Amino acid sequence: MELFFCLFIFFFFSPSGNLYGADGGRMPANLGTYDVKKFGAVGDGRTDDTKAFMRAWEAACGSSDVVKLVIPVGIYFVGPLKFDGPCTNSGTLTVEIQGTLKATTDLSKYTTPHWVQFGSVKRLNLIGGTFDGQGAASWPLSTCPKEKNCKVLPTNILFMNTVDTVVTGITSVNSKFFHIGILGCANFKSDNIKISAPEDSPNTDGIHVERSSNVALSHLSIGTGDDCVSIGPGNSNVTLTNIRCGPGHGISVGSLGKYEGEGDVTGILIRDSTITSTTNGVRIKTWQNSPSPSMVSNVTFDNIIMNNVANPIIIDQEYCPYSKCDSSGPSRVRLSDITFKNIRGTSVSSDAVTLHCSPKTPCTNVVLEDVNLKYYTGEVSDGHMILTSSCLNVKPTFRRTHEPPPCK
Repeated sequence: MELFFCLFIFFFFSPSGNLYGADGGRMPANLGTYDVKKFGAVGDGRTDDTKAFMRAWEAACGSSDVVKLVIPVGIYFVGPLKFDGPCTNSGTLTVEIQGTLKATTDLSKYTTPHWVQFGSVKRLNLIGGTFDGQGAASWPLSTCPKEKNCKVLPTNILFMNTVDTVVTGITSVNSKFFHIGILGCANFKSDNIKISAPEDSPNTDGIHVERSSNVALSHLSIGTGDDCVSIGPGNSNVTLTNIRCGPGHGISVGSLGKYEGEGDVTGILIRDSTITSTTNGVRIKTWQNSPSPSMVSNVTFDNIIMNNVANPIIIDQEYCPYSKCDSSGPSRVRLSDITFKNIRGTSVSSDAVTLHCSPKTPCTNVVLEDVNLKYYTGEVSDGHMILTSSCLNVKPTFRRTHEPPPCK
């Protein structure tokens, strides 16, 4: 999906160039801690605090000190926020959110499809807070689930081109589109993230990672209307651990192969997680008729519990979420060294394992080890119902326990 960005900064300067706070008092250089209320934020849930937030960010980003930007307890009604660098601080730049940010529902305010953006910042430490996208008013306007060339609604939080980022203890609710986007970032870590939206909310992916390296996401609780986590093109060394996913569409590598020059995906590890009542479990998805070749390699799904999941294990190289897609050519995304290990639990569909690879580039070195899935009917698992495995353009290796039976 093409992303376009622009930067809007609001600040006050005296004629001599000295930075001033909202009350007209001169802000000391190297203050260290910047409280948005000192810059005019009200936090009553009604007053537009956008400009106050941007004044506080400008001061914090322009300080040469080790900096903390504090958003105290309160409900802050804000439009788009562009927390962009590069900043001049010598060490970590901490943003501590003790309250709730509530997004405007006026879509004319969004000149880019993002609500809160952290861009080109080094050593960012984001702690706490709730980001309420108020998406319910916008979801009926979304045509993206059905139309290829749709207008994208705003993502709740976007991290773009950041380096050495740590995110801890934040909550994202009711985003208009994706909840969290990680785009072009290096060395990104997150822990204890909560994401929530109704299961029928359109395109509300929990976390989308794209063109990033060395990303570690752990202890995530995600229930939403699309993929809990989607790993897009151009990623390397992405690790997901201790994910609680559901409702939603499961955990996906992809979709891939839709655009020219997307870049390879390599070194993906998803482990020690639970997926509950989702439309898919763990999935790799690529489009047909890819405009250019790419590769997905060294992907491992390990120790995943499925609770009443449809399509627990799936490779789909004919992915098409629309009523009609371009099927004039096969997918040119090559899949190799893919492992599904210690996958267990219950399936609500008979097709528990689906490995449908591209006839142009058949999958190679696909391994399924210790897969133990049973059919779920209403209240208990039914060991008498036969689950099936389906394989196309792949010769997978089955090791040790395997239920459903291997593809013939």
